[in-house]
Amino acid sequence: MADSYDREVVRQETITGEPVRPAEPVPPVAPVTTSRTSIYSESGNNTRVIQTVWWIVGFVEVLIAIRFVLKLFGANPAPFVRFMYDLTWPFVAPFHGIFNTAQEGKSILEPESLVAMAIYALIGWGIVSLIRLLSRPRSSTTVVE
Repeated sequence: MADSYDREVVRQETITGEPVRPAEPVPPVAPVTTSRTSIYSESGNNTRVIQTVWWIVGFVEVLIAIRFVLKLFGANPAPFVRFMYDLTWPFVAPFHGIFNTAQEGKSILEPESLVAMAIYALIGWGIVSLIRLLSRPRSSTTVVE
């Protein structure tokens, strides 16, 4: 099979001695292919639910990250700092005591905050995957010839 950039030249010869004119080039033949395309489209409601789940997970992650940084830098117990500790305690409490907390002066390394962030990210990913699994169409294969 000739590639699209190859050109086939046919030479015609005559016995009478007339000038030979070149034959017309043969246009390349496109190969016949069959392709399968899978199209997954999320409906508007599913997209909104997925965006909402990620927004909530991101918001909780940011709050816990602020708590981690405040503890790491040994923030003074100002009203904002106490508010952040009180607000994020319910999210970090299930993971309290998994690791030992290291303290150097006022600075506290709180690994349970990092564990909480990882677990909540995994939970968010699991919820989004479940939504996508339950809402995908039964058959989405299209044969194009």
